[in-house]
Amino acid sequence: MAEQQKGQVVLSSHEKEEIDRWLTRYPEDQKQSALLAALRAVMHEDHYISVPKMDAIADYLGLDKIAVYEVASFYSMYELDEKAAARHSIAVCTNVSCMLRGSDKIVEHIENKLGIKMGESTPDGKFFMKVEEECLAACTGAPMMQVDHVYYTDLTPEKIDEILDGLD
Repeated sequence: MAEQQKGQVVLSSHEKEEIDRWLTRYPEDQKQSALLAALRAVMHEDHYISVPKMDAIADYLGLDKIAVYEVASFYSMYELDEKAAARHSIAVCTNVSCMLRGSDKIVEHIENKLGIKMGESTPDGKFFMKVEEECLAACTGAPMMQVDHVYYTDLTPEKIDEILDGLD
């Protein structure tokens, strides 16, 4: 989790190493290019991105805080709410292709299986179900979901049970 330094949240050594690895790919004056990777590194460690962590990223990369907030809030792959701090994040595509192929039944099955609704985490902190995904760009495999950024397509209730039951 977040380290503290004089009351301020700082990046962990692992987060800094990951960001530094990405920084080597870009010119010295283009640190903003590593922003997506920096946000991902924090999310990987904390399971969500707090405002103090966004501030720490801005300081580390020498960016305006608002630049980090804008990027973090734009992309749906980043969770900004502490209630999303579960070990596994589930996103079910509910766009038209998936909807026509039964994504509503997939959502219902997951909600019933886990005892939560979209936007909630299980009490044990194992699963968080994102509110809604407009499109995950896997229309040919509809209905589909993403768990921890891994795509699962052509879903059935049985396939969902196998996937979710197989996670630690």
